[in-house]
Amino acid sequence: MALLDQLPALIGVVVGSLGSYAVQTLTERRRWTRQRQERWDEKRFETYGRYANALKAQLRVTQRIGASLGFADVADPLAPAEGLPMLADAESHRATEWESVLLVGDAATVAAARHWHETIWTVELLVREGTVDGERWTKAHRLASAARDAFYESARSDLGIGGAPPPSGQWPRRWQAELSG
Repeated sequence: MALLDQLPALIGVVVGSLGSYAVQTLTERRRWTRQRQERWDEKRFETYGRYANALKAQLRVTQRIGASLGFADVADPLAPAEGLPMLADAESHRATEWESVLLVGDAATVAAARHWHETIWTVELLVREGTVDGERWTKAHRLASAARDAFYESARSDLGIGGAPPPSGQWPRRWQAELSG
């Protein structure tokens, strides 16, 4: 009889232990998932930032070479003989960073990143052709700026950053248009 009297208490202890174990397991699993997500968010943020900086560096070298060829709206001219090897190095660096974007980026951000670097290649092609066509130069920069904005919008969405991205810069710069007008 004594065992039957204690059976409800034993069942209570067993159920309580199982419940405690289940809650602890779920809590730990959620914590692990949250920490994993935070680590990947941090990695994606760093990867996207490095990739954007690599593209900006590549564009900057291209613009400097363009300045030496007479393209408008760019300062700090760089002779093609000196700049083209730098441009090749910048492209190699961009290609290296690209592999990380492919690894951690979501499909929309990878597509936006690809489009952005293709527009940079267009600007680079104008420099390599060496012909000064201000209209094509300006249009290529506008396309690159729009592609950059799309990349940042997609990256921000992938990272869960709310709100609208900062406004885009205009090409040619507004102050330059005001000075020439």
